Amino acid sequence: MSEYRLELKQIVDYPRCRIYRQFIQNLISDRSIRLGDSSGLFYYTVLCSYANFRTSYKRIDGISYTIYPGEWLCRISELTEWFRTRFQHQAVSILQVLQERHLITYSRLGRGKLVKFKILGWQKHNRVLDYNAPCSKDNGFFFLPVSIANELLSQGRCSEMDALLDLWINTVYNDEQVQGSDAGPVVYLRNGTGSPLLGYTELAQRWGISKATVGRYLGKLRSQEYISVLSFPGAHGSVICPNNYLSTMFEVSDVMVDKDEIAMLLHIGLTLPEAEREEEEYGSVSVSENEHSVSNPYIAYILQKVEEILAVQGFSCFFCPKIQYKLLPLSPDCEGEVFHISGDVVEFKALLVILCGESQELFRFELRLLPEVERR
Repeated sequence: MSEYRLELKQIVDYPRCRIYRQFIQNLISDRSIRLGDSSGLFYYTVLCSYANFRTSYKRIDGISYTIYPGEWLCRISELTEWFRTRFQHQAVSILQVLQERHLITYSRLGRGKLVKFKILGWQKHNRVLDYNAPCSKDNGFFFLPVSIANELLSQGRCSEMDALLDLWINTVYNDEQVQGSDAGPVVYLRNGTGSPLLGYTELAQRWGISKATVGRYLGKLRSQEYISVLSFPGAHGSVICPNNYLSTMFEVSDVMVDKDEIAMLLHIGLTLPEAEREEEEYGSVSVSENEHSVSNPYIAYILQKVEEILAVQGFSCFFCPKIQYKLLPLSPDCEGEVFHISGDVVEFKALLVILCGESQELFRFELRLLPEVERR
């Protein structure tokens, strides 16, 4: 039998985002995430989650209705529950706003008790099946155009729910164009930089709210375990990682995103401990003697960070008492000086050899340590 390797890769410039209906149902039932003043993104996404992907028939109050792809028929009371409005006329006014934006059309039926809506351009972004059959509303997925999501965000103040959906829609995993996405799912706003680092100012402008409100939104979503926020010192910004993304989107096990691994992939400096700190007992560490060698407390700290990063990736040997480390300084060409000096910047490169016992070599890694240059 032939063996194959399976790789998952999401294309960052893909014009549509796959949204699972069960995920939207979970958001509808979660009353802890507020709607309040809304840009309309959540309302439009809810309507899309109920839209038919094939022709079906629905019987209400003794009357049979034909519902075509991209349409759905429901009671206004159901719509009120989905939108969390107090009165039915408020739910209908939301439909009116979306219709004025040329995103949907709707009509009142059944003496005003029913509403039938249609998602405009549905067949352009979603596949339509030819045969007639009932359409499930709590499983499967649909495609949401990213351009429409961005358009809705730009036309109003975002609620907590809108912000959560925006982060989810713009999440990227394992894309070589986005730094850090191979370590885990990260939010990337498709700004052409290739960096997932975000600042409160950027999110405040995007969501039409203040920076303080951005902080409150992210803090609440983090406390509700919808996202993880990896904050970095200085003006670097933060990396936002949606939780349960891989299990929801790809039905595979979620990965733990490590802050130090993301920092390494984004070339963000590692803060070393004070030189006066006592050297930690850290297995068996052999460091080549060199006049430019890094001090032992630093080596122990660096190895600790390397261990944490590799442990997240599934390397389990580092907790074994038999493990030994050898750190061999390298020059850029493996022949000349150990350090490459450019101005005041000094780079330390070394070969990290990890052994089991005295002689059995397990892994080799190239370790690079570059002092962080202060940006002005």
